[in-house]
Amino acid sequence: MKFKQSHTLKEIAAILGCTYIGADDFSVTGMNEIHVVTAGDIVFVDHPKYYDKALQSAATVVLINKEVDCPEGKALLISDDPFRDFNKLTNHFRPFTAANVSVSESAVIGEGTVIQPNCFIGHNVTIGSNCIIHSNVSIYDNCVIGDNVIIQAGTILGADAFYYKKRAEGFDQLLSGGRVVVENNVGIGALCTIDKGVTGDTTIGEGTKIDNQVHVGHDTVIGKKCLIAAQTGIAGCVIIEDEVTLWGQVGTTSGITIGAKAVILGQTGVTKSVEGGKSYFGTPIEESREKLKQLAYIKRIPELLKNLK
Repeated sequence: MKFKQSHTLKEIAAILGCTYIGADDFSVTGMNEIHVVTAGDIVFVDHPKYYDKALQSAATVVLINKEVDCPEGKALLISDDPFRDFNKLTNHFRPFTAANVSVSESAVIGEGTVIQPNCFIGHNVTIGSNCIIHSNVSIYDNCVIGDNVIIQAGTILGADAFYYKKRAEGFDQLLSGGRVVVENNVGIGALCTIDKGVTGDTTIGEGTKIDNQVHVGHDTVIGKKCLIAAQTGIAGCVIIEDEVTLWGQVGTTSGITIGAKAVILGQTGVTKSVEGGKSYFGTPIEESREKLKQLAYIKRIPELLKNLK
């Protein structure tokens, strides 16, 4: 998430009420999670296991819970609770604003687009030309939808990320300040849920078609011309490259990549990254031909045991 204007390190520290290491006028232009940070961004880290990764990332400001040596060209914000303070920044720069109408006055809707009854279109939403948004669709704040997009009834775009920190008193949610971006010529079925990014974008690439009752987690990037069948569940921070096919009830773990033109057969559990151009099946996932051979061998076990008697 990029800020509307650049801020100084001193200004950011004042918002958080924390100390800092770096020049007062050190430029801060945004905030992001570790996998999408760029120069000028703040990233947070609250566990020693990930200190080095954060300090060596592209982020130039690290919100951290320990004073450490500051890498050259970077700055530190010292906090007793970086998770809490990252939420504080999200609340400051992209606060929740309640709606009082079904279609926000700040929404921009292109020529020829049809919005069916009982839809909700949030603040700062952009919808392109010649789209059809069927009844009872909810499009949360800041979503971006391209041209010629069809969204079937009951779908939700822009729900919060499923991202929590366990504390003694319960689970503390990491607030979501990102967006959903749907490119041109996408089709999204009925009763789908597409979560927005925590700070970045959840993206559905041009020409991709999504069946009914599919879930797409936060910050996931789906490429162009993909086919995703019903009841598939895609976790957060997944990269699905172009022209991938996911058949029904596929489930994925987070943070993996599915290569271009891969085909994932129904009910497969995608437990790791897989190469493109191949067909896969099973849990744990394997190339489909190998997995089907294994299943054939399993069927022969009773016969083999009988022959051993």
